[in-house]
Amino acid sequence: MKGSKSNPSLRAYKKVSHESEKALPDEGRWNPSSLYRFPTPPMPQFPSKEVLLQAHSCIFIIFTLLRLAQGQDTQAYGFRKKLKDEIADVFAQIDCFESTEESRMAQKEKEMCIGRKKFNMDPAKGIQYLIEHKLLTSGVQDIAQFLYKGDGLNKTAIGTYLGEKDPINLQVLQAFVDCHEFANLNLVQALRQFLWSFRLPGEAQKIDRMMEAFAARYCLCNPGVFRSTDTCYVLSFSVIMLNTGLHNPNVRDRPPFERLVSMNRGINNGSDLPEEQLRNLFDSIKSEPFSIPEDDGGDLTHTFFNPDREGWLLKLGGRVKTWKRRWFILTDNCLYYFEFTTDKEPRGIIPLENLSVQKVDDPKKPFCLELYNPSCRGQKIKACKTDGDGKVVEGKHESYRISAANAEERDQWIEAIRASITRVPFYDLLSARKKKIASKQ
Repeated sequence: MKGSKSNPSLRAYKKVSHESEKALPDEGRWNPSSLYRFPTPPMPQFPSKEVLLQAHSCIFIIFTLLRLAQGQDTQAYGFRKKLKDEIADVFAQIDCFESTEESRMAQKEKEMCIGRKKFNMDPAKGIQYLIEHKLLTSGVQDIAQFLYKGDGLNKTAIGTYLGEKDPINLQVLQAFVDCHEFANLNLVQALRQFLWSFRLPGEAQKIDRMMEAFAARYCLCNPGVFRSTDTCYVLSFSVIMLNTGLHNPNVRDRPPFERLVSMNRGINNGSDLPEEQLRNLFDSIKSEPFSIPEDDGGDLTHTFFNPDREGWLLKLGGRVKTWKRRWFILTDNCLYYFEFTTDKEPRGIIPLENLSVQKVDDPKKPFCLELYNPSCRGQKIKACKTDGDGKVVEGKHESYRISAANAEERDQWIEAIRASITRVPFYDLLSARKKKIASKQ
């Protein structure tokens, strides 16, 4: 090989080979458009290198053969034929690879579709299927992102999965809530975002875990807005109630602003929340209801939709012991009373939280029932009323005595009030959380 340094063909091969190597992109990806002067669409990036390495070898052959073919070599015809065969072979292999890749992607998409359907029917089995088919990892963050994006997922199924108390589900719930960014949002805006991402289930323990996680996340994103996560927790439920009371067509009498105020007295570690803050939340909900995922009606908000009972009753005054005829409406675990059926604003609001109802005998009126607080006898019931000047003031009743027209009507009211008090798990959650706040004072 002594004469190799003077061999022009070999020098040409080495030079072209070196130049082509420098022109190649990282990881040996070969773009055949470098052979042509006219523009070509970009090649897809393939994960397999075998075909591309072979193409790399072929490009050396192509450049070498082109250079040799330009000379006066007697075998030019054979070189040109071999050149055509090599080019055809390279592109045939690439076409085959593209076809295989498209087929693989189509199969993955089919499996993903099956996984979504399985999830919507049985969330746990759906997640397991996706993990087994390597469409999802078993990592908490990966599962949470999958649920947060929600592509093709039923929001009832998302709520079902997030509500389970298995350790993995609890971790996914926390990661799912952390996907939400609540910074610089007021509570109503944050709830709009949160409640649209899944359907809140109806079981008390599930509701508690989800709203606890929401309250913690909101307070973390907005430090200083509330004194504790308990405050955020209680106010969040009040806002949900307000939304359904204001916008459900079956609710005849809309809750006034004072209702929101009375429900949330002392929840900020013993202090009241600023009235301006509550007014902003009230106005936001009044102007635009929550967009809550529609479902079969078994979710939390459905339980507040239908007024339970309404009718004329006599009520005994608190400070002045006179009986007055009032139009009563039982809804939202609350008893409203009006002077006339046409009034838009109630004369008084009696939250039924922590209260009990019983039949009583009264010497002046028959068919009476009584609302009282069994754990705080002798203390005023938290309620509010409108005085003669239209100003909202606290109620002065230690108990409420009400008279019906007959025994049957009295018993029906007692039954309806008891059902309203015990029916909704939400109220037990609120009561427990308010007691927790009170114990810290």
